[in-house]
Amino acid sequence: MISAVLFSGGKDSIMACYEAIHNGDTIAYLLSMKSENNESYMFHVPNIQLTELISEAIDIPIIKGKTLGIKEKELDDLKNMLIFLKRSGVEAIYAGTIFSVYQKSRIDKLCDELGLKSIFPFWQVNEEEYMNRIIDLGFEIIISGVFAYGLNESWLGKKIDKTSLKDLKKIKEKYGINISFEGGEAETLAIDGPIFKQKIKIEEAEVVWDVDSGIYNIKKASLIDK
Repeated sequence: MISAVLFSGGKDSIMACYEAIHNGDTIAYLLSMKSENNESYMFHVPNIQLTELISEAIDIPIIKGKTLGIKEKELDDLKNMLIFLKRSGVEAIYAGTIFSVYQKSRIDKLCDELGLKSIFPFWQVNEEEYMNRIIDLGFEIIISGVFAYGLNESWLGKKIDKTSLKDLKKIKEKYGINISFEGGEAETLAIDGPIFKQKIKIEEAEVVWDVDSGIYNIKKASLIDK
């Protein structure tokens, strides 16, 4: 099956890529949507500019769409990109959505209207098992934004590994966060993994903190051999 992946560069979209490849699909494109709204209901924002570099690292072509990020209206922008994919021979759309009914229902509807198959390989997965699988597969994921109680400035740029996962579980016990971040608690960025032919090297980054939330803003990055 010829597929495309809704791609933000975070852990869930890179895992959706992995799953599509594992399923034997041909991934024709990654689709990255750049939103002008930092609080977009549909699209990931921090470091979205790095999707092009990740595309090169995993050797899958990328197409990029733009949206003002206005609630519901941003779906029109996504639909236009899906129409392009359909006309290019794409048969299915993979998305890394885990728990967001808002996102899944809208992607399902758009795909149904256009005659595309929508695939959510991790829908309602056990969050702890899922995070452990990401680590066990060898993906290197860093935290690029934090937006919830219990996640302070020290988490920005931190790698998700067995140690940090234990810490996240403790924070969950105290604050009730979702440790896969599907409640919007944090954003992530994939910089290496089993489907990467080259690794992302972060050369320059800054922590931008505002009262109780912040982002890890990557200003310069490059590809290096593994």
